[in-house]
This record gives sequence, C-alpha cells and structure tokens, in this order.
Amino acid sequence: MTVTEKVSARPARPAPSVSPPPLAARTRSIGGSPVRDILAVTARPEVINFAGGLPAPELFDAEGIAAAYRDVLAEVPARALQYSTTEGEPVLRAALAARTSARGLDTDADDILVTTGSQQALSLLATALIEPGDTVLVESPCYLAALQAFGFAGARVVAVPGDEDGLDPAALEELVLRERPKLLYTVPTFQNPTGRTMPAARRAAVAEVAGRCGLWIVEDDPYGELRFEGERVPWIASYDGARDRTVLLGSFSKVMAPGLRLGWLRAPDGPRRACAVAKQAADLHTPTVNQLAAARYLADRDLDAHVARVAAAYGARRDAMLGGLADTLPAGSAWTRPEGGMFLWARLPERYDTTALLPGVVRHDVAYVPGAPFHAGEPDRATLRLCFVTQTPDEIAEGLRRLGEGLREAWGEAQGEASREA
Repeated sequence: MTVTEKVSARPARPAPSVSPPPLAARTRSIGGSPVRDILAVTARPEVINFAGGLPAPELFDAEGIAAAYRDVLAEVPARALQYSTTEGEPVLRAALAARTSARGLDTDADDILVTTGSQQALSLLATALIEPGDTVLVESPCYLAALQAFGFAGARVVAVPGDEDGLDPAALEELVLRERPKLLYTVPTFQNPTGRTMPAARRAAVAEVAGRCGLWIVEDDPYGELRFEGERVPWIASYDGARDRTVLLGSFSKVMAPGLRLGWLRAPDGPRRACAVAKQAADLHTPTVNQLAAARYLADRDLDAHVARVAAAYGARRDAMLGGLADTLPAGSAWTRPEGGMFLWARLPERYDTTALLPGVVRHDVAYVPGAPFHAGEPDRATLRLCFVTQTPDEIAEGLRRLGEGLREAWGEAQGEASREA
C-alpha cells in the first residue's frame, strides 16, 4: 500500500456541526401561559387548585354525551368518521344559530364558523385581522390567552382604563382616536379573570363608539350561560352600532365539556370568510364526530336544564369561597362578587407581591394564579385570581384554610428575608 493509499484509507473527519436556523422571533418574545405552568406544578392530587379554570368534572353529563356519541357512530358512522367542511357540520351550525337567535341576536347558520374550542377562534381572528404592528385594545386585566394570541400575531396590545364595571367608554374613544386600533377584545360577562359583568348601558356606549369611530369588536362569551343570580345582559353584538362589526365567540367547554374542544364564532361575512381560510391552513376542520355528537346532544337532551343545575352548584361554591375570604386574606384586601361564571379577583394590600408569595403558598398544597400576567400594561402585583367551581364547598373551606396559612407564612418569610438584606 502506498503512502497516498494509507492516507486516503483513514476515516474522514466529521464536518463541523452547524446550528439549525433560529425559531421565529414571535416564539421567543411571547412566553408560555403561567396558568398552564401552575397546573403542571400543582398536578398532585393532594393540592387544592384554585388556579385553573377547570369545570367540575363530577357535573359533566357524561352519560348523555356518551349516548350522543354511541348514537352518531351507530347511525351515521361513515359521515362521523369522514372529513367535513371547514365551516362546520350544517346540523350543528343550525342548532347554534337557533340558540343564538333565541337569546336575542338573529343568526343564520351561515353566520357561524365552528372552531376547535373558542381559543382557536381567537387565534384565527388574530391571523385574519391583525398585521404585525397593529394596535389591539383590551381590558385591564385581560384574559391571558388572548394576550398570547394577539402577541403572537405581532400586535401592539394597549389596555383600556376601566373600573368595577369594566372598560370606560370615554377612555375607549380617546384611545381609538389616538391609537387607531384594529380591534377591541372584551369578555363583558363574568370576565376572566375578574368575574365582573359590564352593565347594559356601558355595552351600548361601547357599541356606539365602535360604530362611530370604526372598530372591530371581539366579544368573547364562554361563561355567559353560567349565571346564578341577577338578570341576563344583552350581547354587545345585539346593539345597532355594533351589529356589523362584532365577532361573537362561544364555547361548549364550560357548559358541556372542555374535552370536546368545540367553539364557534358568529361574524359578519368578511372576517368569517377570512377565518375559514385561516382555519383551512390550521386544521382543515373541527373533528366531525365531536360536532355531530354535540348536535345530537342538543337535539336529544335539555342543555339549558343541565346548565341550570351546573350554575346552581357553582353558585353554592361561589358563596362558600366568598364566605371564607375575610378570614383568609390579609386585612385590607378586597375582592369581586361575581353573579356567575367561574372566577373572582382579589387584591391584597399594596405591599404584597402574589407572584413572589406563590411558591411558599404551594408548599401548603393550595394554589392560585398571580394577577400580574393578566395585565397588558403595568401589572398590579398585589392581585390574584381564584377559581371557585372545581372544588366542593367543603374542599373550598379547606383550601381557604391552607391559603390563609400559606400567605401568612410566605409573607413572614419574605419580611424576614427583607430584614436580613437590610
């Protein structure tokens, strides 16, 4: 063998490793959901979790839903297991249109786009309506996953000042004229995270601003049917100024079951068609079998009666939580008293930081969501959100006992640390 042959017989050196291209900038700039992170930390069964927005599983109509699936798969299996149209199964769209019309907003089946949960509707709207750099107006505080959806679309998110009744229409108009936003996002009924409800007069004023100034409204209503006291307030979409510019979102997650992943949007032709195109690129269509089972459930069962039973149970759980907060939270705290939905909002004295205190509280096998991530602007670090529907009244009482102990201990440790640093 020659020298040249010996050299060529040596194994070749591996080429230098080159890193793959970076992820999209939006994935680096938009963080994950603190709520989902907390749920992962508090998955232990001994933890009483006031953090997640989880419907009470023992209240699901599991038998009725199972029967709907059995009937659909027995009677129309080929249809149920086949691809479907992007807009949604006609029978379900017709049923949703009828329910919406019965609640005061005339709706045709063609006005409806079925989505894979109402969260997908938010994502589709962000894709269809928002260009990078567009301004989006939101409530303060705001539903956290909406902030994520708009942030992913590259929007500049601006909070509208408000009070215990929701956003201030005068402040809204000032911001519309100054910022020229693309849309306003609001959860006017039993808002997440505060539980507050916008009064009818204020809704009318918001609709008037949108019509006069030129603005899309995204009205998110996942909780509106879960009312356990007071009178129903009309949708913003039902007011004259907003009829042609409001996208109304709905969901079965809170009234039937979140595992179905069934939501919908009711919208004018332009945004609805744009969302359908965006949905084709996302998942083609929402699962056919789930849509047909939901439509069968609506035909065979009394969903309104089921929701009334769930709301009654949730009302008792809200009362259990409200009844224990005075002995749980530090003196000087304040909290909302929602008429429905799943959440209430508390504010501790100014010196408290609920994000910093949470790890110490979790050691007591109880959890909440700190309020800071729900703010588009300057966060209020003394706030927190509590979900009152997942546990029974007895479990709520025990959870509040743990929460009180955890807050006192965590606050004491924080004060001790501050003293040592001083």
